[in-house]
Amino acid sequence: MFSGFALPEAAAVLEIFQSANALSGADTSLSGQTRYKVCLLSAVGGRVDSSSSVFVWTERVDEQCHLDGFHALFISGGVGVRNAVRDERLTNWLRRECPGSELLVPIGEGRLLLEAAGFGRTGTTQRLGGHTSEIYRYCPPDSGVPMVSPSPLQSALALVEEDMGPEIARQIADYVLPRPQRARFTATIRENAPTYVSEKIQASARWLEANGDRPITIDEAGQVAAMSERNFLRRFKIEMGVTPSEYLSYVRLDMCCRLLVETDLPVDKIARRCGLGGGGWLSKLFRKHLSTTPTEYRASKRLSNTSS
Repeated sequence: MFSGFALPEAAAVLEIFQSANALSGADTSLSGQTRYKVCLLSAVGGRVDSSSSVFVWTERVDEQCHLDGFHALFISGGVGVRNAVRDERLTNWLRRECPGSELLVPIGEGRLLLEAAGFGRTGTTQRLGGHTSEIYRYCPPDSGVPMVSPSPLQSALALVEEDMGPEIARQIADYVLPRPQRARFTATIRENAPTYVSEKIQASARWLEANGDRPITIDEAGQVAAMSERNFLRRFKIEMGVTPSEYLSYVRLDMCCRLLVETDLPVDKIARRCGLGGGGWLSKLFRKHLSTTPTEYRASKRLSNTSS
């Protein structure tokens, strides 16, 4: 982690391994597998601030040198990565530790930090609940492998499935991952897509869904699809029926709808947490797409749930 890291997805990765530990029971092993020990690391250790202004306590990276390497090393993303790539303590530590680690997974912009340390990507697949999730092992950048981004949550779940079995992985996925039936707008777009949706465009759509809570660019989504920005915009519009920017707005609207129903967070805080500028912009989206206000939506859904 580093100052200005993105908290939501990093916290979800942590929750996956903590849940696996809890589900493994009181013993220190399950089917011969040792439970996970999770460390939060930063260049200097101590208190590190996230882009959400929430602080976490970390250990200093040079105090964590493992002769056998890490089982898995997740690299946080977030707006602070622009400064983190210039931190030689961090990049030098990554150069030492990455080659001996079994698995490296960047979270969003974390890929920029790995690239600054001199690593490129190569992917493998694991099966999780009938779906293929991508796990990426890093290699020198001259290997010619395609530059695409992994899903950190699916990578973490695939590790749990490999170590502890599919049943525990499914239980954790049901608890941690967003439930598809809640994604009203994006689900409708997928169901009514005018043409066959290629795997590359599907991957970019999933990436938008996983990263909608933070500032992202169309170029980043295009890299997931291994396309130029111009070609990506054209193909996404043809295959999905909406532009990537429109799809991202629907992703964020789905996220806001879920948080309005499931939490008591203020509307403005929900808007910021879902990647929107504030409550005013969220209200405009609600009036345009739902003909109501966020507050009225929350009240009506809660009344409906109470009645049912």
